[in-house]
Amino acid sequence: MDELKTTIAKNLVELRTQAHLTQLQLAEMLNYSDKAVSKWERGEAIPDLRVLIQLSELYGISLDSLVKGTEVAAEVKPKKHIISRRAFICALSVILVWFIATGIYALLYFIPQTTEYAYLVYVVAPLPTGIVLTVFSSLWGNRITHALSSSLILWACVIIVRVYVWAFAPAYRQIWVIYIVAAVFEVLIVIWFIFRWYVSKKR
Repeated sequence: MDELKTTIAKNLVELRTQAHLTQLQLAEMLNYSDKAVSKWERGEAIPDLRVLIQLSELYGISLDSLVKGTEVAAEVKPKKHIISRRAFICALSVILVWFIATGIYALLYFIPQTTEYAYLVYVVAPLPTGIVLTVFSSLWGNRITHALSSSLILWACVIIVRVYVWAFAPAYRQIWVIYIVAAVFEVLIVIWFIFRWYVSKKR
């Protein structure tokens, strides 16, 4: 029994590593806690049969390969189904943001007092889009996607300020300063993510 635990634990570590998943990400896919995944990978417990079947389907290998002491990491198929599902969820969430924005636009457009400024809803929409993408990037993405989504939030804020000043205070001439401020913050974002990458490489 101990040998079986050790074998399964070794295979689970190799498979998860090959699939570039963290224990937390795998746990979320299986609807378990990361502590449970950690116990499985340390050989302190064995997943039940239902979970073993889920894992074999997730990694695209046979159940037999998962529980035997073979080199399983090389057998892992590209996780296209995982990537596709995540991409679908992200796309659906972004579409939902813009669907809500369109609903608000329609509402404001048919109110005489706000018709002229209804288009500003679409100016604001990139900001919640960036926030949504940042959340998903934190869960499933990497440093590059996280940096890109953070940059989207930054420049969405710049666009909002610029358009609102243009719409409500066109006489204000110092708005160009916002681009300098945003550029400085963009540099800080890049430096921060490069620093995180460097620290991770040193570990």
